[in-house]
Formats: sequence, C-alpha cells, structure tokens
Amino acid sequence: MSCPLLFVQTLEGLYFKTAISGASPDKENAILVNAQSQSIESIPTEEFPIQANITKIAALLGFIQLKLNKYAIIANTVEETGRLNGGHIIYKVAQHSIIPIKSTNCLIDSDDVEYLKLLETQMNNATLYFSYTYDLTNSLQRNENLGNITSYHWNNVDTRFFWNYYITEDLRSVALTDKTIGRFIQPVIYGYAKVLDTIFNNTPIAIGLITRRSRFRAGTRYFRRGVDNGGNVGNYNENEQILIVQNNKDSTCDVFSFLQTRGSVPVYWAEINNLKYKPNLVLGDNSSLEATKKHFDQQVELYGDNYLVNLVNQKGHELPVKQAYENAVNRLNNPKLHYIYFDFHHECRKMQWHRVKLLLNQLSEMGLSNNDFFHKIVDADGTTTIKVVNNQLSTVRTNCMDCLDRTNVVQSVLAHWILQREFEVSKVTPEGCLWESDKALLSMFQNLWADNADAVSVSYSGTGALKTDFTRTGKRTYMGAFNDFINSASRYYQNNLTDGPRQDSYDLFLGNFKPYELAMTSPFTDKRPFLTQMLPTILYAALTVLLATIFFPKNYFTSRKNILFFLGSLVAVILSLKNIFQNGMQYVNWPKLVEVGFLESNTPYKNKGDKSNNFKFVPSSKYMKSASSKRE
Repeated sequence: MSCPLLFVQTLEGLYFKTAISGASPDKENAILVNAQSQSIESIPTEEFPIQANITKIAALLGFIQLKLNKYAIIANTVEETGRLNGGHIIYKVAQHSIIPIKSTNCLIDSDDVEYLKLLETQMNNATLYFSYTYDLTNSLQRNENLGNITSYHWNNVDTRFFWNYYITEDLRSVALTDKTIGRFIQPVIYGYAKVLDTIFNNTPIAIGLITRRSRFRAGTRYFRRGVDNGGNVGNYNENEQILIVQNNKDSTCDVFSFLQTRGSVPVYWAEINNLKYKPNLVLGDNSSLEATKKHFDQQVELYGDNYLVNLVNQKGHELPVKQAYENAVNRLNNPKLHYIYFDFHHECRKMQWHRVKLLLNQLSEMGLSNNDFFHKIVDADGTTTIKVVNNQLSTVRTNCMDCLDRTNVVQSVLAHWILQREFEVSKVTPEGCLWESDKALLSMFQNLWADNADAVSVSYSGTGALKTDFTRTGKRTYMGAFNDFINSASRYYQNNLTDGPRQDSYDLFLGNFKPYELAMTSPFTDKRPFLTQMLPTILYAALTVLLATIFFPKNYFTSRKNILFFLGSLVAVILSLKNIFQNGMQYVNWPKLVEVGFLESNTPYKNKGDKSNNFKFVPSSKYMKSASSKRE
C-alpha cells in the first residue's frame, strides 16, 4: 500500500521517503535514485537528508529515460474526487513536476527539449486518478475476487489500465527483490473517477462513475483506429457505474457495480487525414480476422458474454466499417458474441433522441437482463464483505466511429436502466416507481455521465463530447446543436494540424517509443521538400498583405500601388490554398515517433530525377480505399 512521500534533491540524487504521520520506524521506507548510476536503491531512513529542502508530494509516478537524461515524474498535489465504501479516497492529480535525476552537469540537446515538451503535453492533458488504499485499475467485482478490499498490492493491478506501467519499470524491477520498494509504486488510471454522496428517499446513497482508459493502442482520434495485430483496439475504455446504499435497519450497505466497455471497431481500418472534413476511409488489405478473434477472446474471458452494440451509419461514408464488422463477427460464429445493430442517426432523426431507448428492447430480446450487475452486502464501515449476492456475467460493448458521442448517449441510457433495477433490489424504491422522479438525483446522474463523456472525448479527439446536452438534460436542444458545431470545427482543426505531437506524447509516455534506443538521426527533422515546408509561411505572408491592403491602404484603396499589392497577394493566397488542399496529406501534422501504420513511411518518396532525400506522405499499399470513399 502506497502513501504520500517526502522528496529531496541533492548532488547525490533524488531521495524519497514515506510520509506516514505517526508511523512506527519499521513502516518507514526511503530510497535513493543515484545521480551517477541512475539506479534505485533502498536506504535506511536515517540517511534521508533532513537538512535539505524537503518537499511533501502526493506520489512518485515513475521515471523515464530520454535521449541523454533520466527524469522523475512526480504528482505534487492532488484533489479529492470522492470516497468509496470503506473510506477509500479517490484523488485526481492536480499538479506535477518533471525533474532530472542529475541536478548539475545535466547535458541536454534539442531532441531532449522536444521530448520534455511532449511529456509536459501528456501530463498537462491527462486526467489521472489513484487511491492509496483501493485499486482503481480493477472493478469492484475483480477486486472482490482478488481480495483487494481493505488494501491492495501493485502486483495485482489490471495492467491494461495501469497508465504509468512503463515509467514504473525500474521501481517494479527492484521491488521484485526488495519488497519495501513497493510502497513507492503508485498505479494511476487515465480517464474519469467521481463519487457523489446524497440522500434519496430518506436513504444515504453514493453514486459514482469510474472510466479506465487502456494503455494499449492509446492515442488520438485519427491516428489510432481499429485493431492491431495483438487484438488491442483504439479508444478502449471500461466504464464502471457504482451505487452504494446504506441500510438503516441492520447497519449494512448494498454495493452495486455495473460494467460497460467501448472500443473501436476491431478490424483493420483507418481514416487518412488530408485536410478534408471527412478523411479518406480505408480498409486493411489483409484479413483482420485473427486480430479480431484475439480481441474478442480476451473480452469474453474477462467479461463473459459480450453484447456488441454497433451504432455506425448503415449508408454513406461509414457503411464499409459496418460491413467489415458484421462480416468479422459472422465469420467468428462465437456463441458468446451477440451482435446488435442500431441505426442511431436514423432512429433519433429530427432530434427525437428519446428513441434511443428502443435499443433496450432489442438488448432484452437478445437476452440481456437488467439484473446482470455485481452486488454485494458489506458491513457498516465497508471493510468486510458479508455476502456476494450477484456477479455480473456479461457486458455491453458499444461503438460508433469514434466511440465518443453516440456511444456516450447509449451508455448513459443503459446505466440509467440498470440503476432503476439496483434501487428496486436495495428496496430504496418500490418496483414500478421511477428513481428519476427525484430531479436532484437525476441531475447528479446526468452530469456525472456528461462530465465522463467530456473526459473521454478530450483525451481522444481534443474537444469535449458532442450531444452532451441530451446526456445532461435528457433532451436535445438547439444550443446543444450549436455547441456541437463549435466542437466539430475545433476537432477538424486539431485533428489535422495539432494532433501529431499529442500522439507522440502518448507514445513517449507509454514506452512505445524509447529515445535512448534511437540512432543519431533526429525524429523531429522535417524531410518534406523546401517549398512544401515554406508554403504555409507564404500563405500567411500573402494573407497579411491582402488584409493590409483592404483595411490599411496607403492613400486610398483604388490607388495603383495598392491595387497591385492587393491583386498580387490575392493570387498568392489562391495559389497557395489550391496547392495546400490539393496536397492535403503533406500539411497534416503527422506523428513523428511511431508509424501510424497506414502510411508508406519507411522510405523517402522521390519524384523522377529527384536526387534529394525529400519525403512525401503517401497511403500504404496495405490499405485500400473503400467503395464509398471512391464515390465521394
């Protein structure tokens, strides 16, 4: 079990010591990260330098080796986001520091400067949560099976959601032989976690929502789609809705947990950015059936029966993805997989979003029960399980194209449905009486799910979720539609022009790219032709001159000199824009550290007679354009 730490940096290196108030000496531990050898060693607590400037920190997240130097990543301060039954406090990382192991003679080159910027990008954007006494990487049901009730050990965590797994590699390695090091390992999840206390029908309850983002195939919207060879899919998240009900009669508590999952359609597919609002949709040339099978084999092993809710459109741009998914599921012929197609945009057209509840009827007919959730009874303080009443034996796996907006709406409707049954089972509401009649509780529920939707969306698309007006209020509004327009425009800009570094920040933090293994060549070198590199600057300069001739003309607008500058800059703007949009792929901000998989990025592309090493982005021959994309 981890705890807050004391931290000191000296010439010898970084010192960390457990900061348990009033703890006996045998419960205190200290480590030194040696500045010279950069190794981690356990030291007697008496050797902790008390004369130095001691800082209390919330957690040591881990260490990362860049090109020349090693750095510690520290959670300086945290904020409480709720408490689970048993007094387990959930914290969100509020402030962080990235500190070099060496305090002096720390060599740094331009590449390490860029890597540090990427780490800051990751840490500034990430929503990281942890508990000192409870394993957030595991659900209530998994923790119950593992015996992680009053405390937990880092070695029992679900590594899918152990976000800082890579940067704790040194600590975990040493902890295998020195158990005391385990106190310094603090697993964190990336996602969302909040628990709210309230009174419902004169009964104290707590309602919470935890979302865990997988560290496998993690990244941004257009750079991590579909499935990889290992069966991992883009934007995979596990959502857990928790309900805790205090029983006033016998001083026990009913604890409920309901799990859902979301993840990209598990076939080889991608959308290749080219500055168009709808990128080119491509499908993998090779069969993805083996990768799809790996994905679902794992899902069935972890969750039992999977109800696969597919929300992509059945015509137009999204049709090939729907067809590829259905073909894969049909070929697998796994009795544990129950496929349900719901045409979200057709069923909910003209803002009739209440019709999404029609999906509940389809799921019930397929065999999904509203009694399928985890339920246990615990003592008053939550530390002892009296009885496990029910285990969740299946899950609903929902997807749309991005697994964001439509998926958020459907998951919240499912959670609403299950919550009704949980209140009936705990006898807080009689059967047939709707819990949503309590408007305060309904608002709390809706805002939990809408905030969760925004958290998942920001991490993947760069903006808040669309359609959250329905999630927050239960109805679609024109103001919500306008906000969706603003977010869609922002997504277009970010996904084309700023998401490359964001993807690089994921790959660096998660260990998909290791700078110290790289040869002398910098990954940040722009290998595109000089004119390609300069054209945005030319456009910017021409646009500046154009606007100046309109708003700040010399003498008057129709003067000969002003008209010449106006026409010249206008021609330059038109030609620049034409070239940029005709060669849109060359101006997308692509990731630089790890290949996206759907581009020919291993060797430079050369025009006939070109003896330079100029580079041009071209689609991979392993992916083919879908028929619908060709028509468009």
